[in-house]
Amino acid sequence: MTAVTDTVPGPAPRGAGGFGRSVRDSLVVARRNLIRMTRIPEVVIFGLIQPIMFVVLFSYVFGGSLSIGGSTNAQTYREFLMAGIFAQTVTFATAGASAGIADDMQKGLIDRFRSLPMARGAVLTGRTLADLVQTALTLMVLAVVAVLVGWRTHTDAGQVLAAFALLLLLGYAFTWIGALIGLSVRTPEAATSGGLVWLFPVTFVSNAFVPTTNMTPWLRHIAEWNPFSATVQAARKLFGNPGVVDSPAWPMQHPVWASLIWSAVIVAVFRTLAVRKYRNATG
Repeated sequence: MTAVTDTVPGPAPRGAGGFGRSVRDSLVVARRNLIRMTRIPEVVIFGLIQPIMFVVLFSYVFGGSLSIGGSTNAQTYREFLMAGIFAQTVTFATAGASAGIADDMQKGLIDRFRSLPMARGAVLTGRTLADLVQTALTLMVLAVVAVLVGWRTHTDAGQVLAAFALLLLLGYAFTWIGALIGLSVRTPEAATSGGLVWLFPVTFVSNAFVPTTNMTPWLRHIAEWNPFSATVQAARKLFGNPGVVDSPAWPMQHPVWASLIWSAVIVAVFRTLAVRKYRNATG
């Protein structure tokens, strides 16, 4: 006679579905991308060279030749400049996000992720989180270089950290634009070009390198409502750096709130579009 033992199924593990699963899967993908970055250190090194060159060239080539608040002092321009350089650095990480996702698509890695029981949006969220970590490290090194060339802050540590948090939030928001571009093109080369071509007008038609007061009225209006300009203005205000101009435009009057709102809107819109594109591309 054979005894039959009934097996009572245990409770399902917590976080097996929904939000908990999405967070867990996103962190796994982020870890995978961070490990990959450590194995290709030249990507990080070359990512540092460009912003450092911008700091040195703009500081010593244009410093002293531009009037900031009526002053042509080189030190004044350096302090005015750095918020713009920081913002440009975090947004230019968009091109890397575009190329990385396009490369994964081309190599079929995304198809392998599809075969795994994981949240669909986790692949993109994990990638953008890994890019955020790399951007934060780049920003730390760049801040050290800025101090060496004469940049100083004039507020307390809490405000300085808040400024860097706003800069990283803008960079994270823009990586979702990069994710959408990477899913929309066929090759990493096209993704790199597509990730940079729209960034130049966004970063240069702004208050990053010159005061908007020197622009023609219609261009000044565009620059002052540029999401990039709002974050630059917020960073200058929190750093206590020169360049916080008296402008009637709402983003310039309330730059911290404008920066938060713009970044949140960009994340909400482009994350939705990128995840939908990902599902359609791999479905």
